[in-house]
Amino acid sequence: MITRHPRTRPQPWREQRAALKHAWMAPLLAIEWPFQWLSFVLGNWAFLELLEYLGTFSVLVAVIFYFAEAGDRVKQKHYQAWQVINTAQGKGGNGGRIEALQELNEDDVSLVGVDVAGAFLQGIRLPRAHLRRSNFSAADLRNSNFQSAEFADANLTSANFRGSSLRESSFQGAQMDDVDLWGTDLTGADFSDASLGDADLRNADLSRMQWQHIRTLAGANIYGVRNAPDGFVAWDVRQGAVQIEADDKWAAWQRSH
Repeated sequence: MITRHPRTRPQPWREQRAALKHAWMAPLLAIEWPFQWLSFVLGNWAFLELLEYLGTFSVLVAVIFYFAEAGDRVKQKHYQAWQVINTAQGKGGNGGRIEALQELNEDDVSLVGVDVAGAFLQGIRLPRAHLRRSNFSAADLRNSNFQSAEFADANLTSANFRGSSLRESSFQGAQMDDVDLWGTDLTGADFSDASLGDADLRNADLSRMQWQHIRTLAGANIYGVRNAPDGFVAWDVRQGAVQIEADDKWAAWQRSH
């Protein structure tokens, strides 16, 4: 709230001149005295007071409009993020998709059906993302965070998740043939009805993994898996899984099969 106080009328020149203690201060008073009168006149001008009130009111109106249009700005931001993702669809590289996907996920926007096949998305952070029926086939997702994400019925064929966190994620019904899960954290992940043929599970952490209803693990490499649930390794071997340590030997085995 603006509070104005009437300015005191300046003393006459002679009185101020006579009150000076030192003669050398007279030139300074000669400069100051006209400004005292100018300040007095303007300080009591109602028009300037009105302008001050109008300025304050305009700020209030701007604040109201800013909050009123907040929803439209968020929609515009999401629209631009989807444009980046859709424009780069089918292309390699990043193309700004990492930032766009993370921004949408942070705003809790569903990413169901998103298509980023073949994209370079190394290090992306999409915890708790809604990725049902998405297409990440052949995407580079190394060192990423998909903790508690939902990949149900997604296409993850040949995707590279090396070193990523997939804790508590759901892969129910997902197509994961030839997926690279080397060194991933699969603690509590659900693979019910998922297809993991020729998948690379070397050195993955399988603590509490739900594996009993995996569709297939034929040809999967389970060398060095950590914290495997009881019965998992024996069942995998019966399914046709292998245990090969070296990359070159693993690649050679894949070519021969």
